[in-house]
Amino acid sequence: MNNINMPYSLLVFDWDGTLIDSIEQITTSLQAASNIICNEPVTEEAARGVIGLGLQEAIKQLHPEKEQTLIEKMADTYRHHYLHENKVPSPLFEGVTDMLDELKKAGFTLAIATGKSRRGLDHSITEHDVAHYFSTTRCAGEYLSKPHPEMLLGIVNDTQTKTGQTLMIGDSEHDLMMANNAGVDSIAVSHGAHSAEKLMEHKPLLCLDRVTDLTKFLSTN
Repeated sequence: MNNINMPYSLLVFDWDGTLIDSIEQITTSLQAASNIICNEPVTEEAARGVIGLGLQEAIKQLHPEKEQTLIEKMADTYRHHYLHENKVPSPLFEGVTDMLDELKKAGFTLAIATGKSRRGLDHSITEHDVAHYFSTTRCAGEYLSKPHPEMLLGIVNDTQTKTGQTLMIGDSEHDLMMANNAGVDSIAVSHGAHSAEKLMEHKPLLCLDRVTDLTKFLSTN
């Protein structure tokens, strides 16, 4: 990447649906947890709609009438199904490793802000051997769930960056709402949880068909 003249030095990525093709794996585990604990079906559309939130927040949105004890049982069941029973593959999107390598070498600081649990994120980034690209990570359960800006502002603070030098990249409206709440620019990607039309309602700089097109944007603007 040459001739970069951009205001951004910190790139914060969502994980699921942005860097990793895990949307189907998440939706099927949410559906399984609901069926096992409540014997109630959850549509794929409804499950996709809550991706990006913290797990308990996502389940509460799917089952707003349920008591907290039942929400916690569904969360535990989701975790077990996702980690031990779900056989749906969740590879990195094509070209992601090369993109991260190029961005790191170009001098950008890279970070992750995700609705995933710490256990889930650490397992996934270790499995895909990409942990060394990221200076810091934030997970739901340790911080307030998206769209609250706490995760993103914590990354800005930890990396001693300014909000004006920060760019959030995500595939869900929750990512973009978090960026807006933090006063941070954002870029949407349309190969994850939410459609381009829905994402553009939250006024990202643009919506990419592929996250790997980010390098071209950063090089030419």
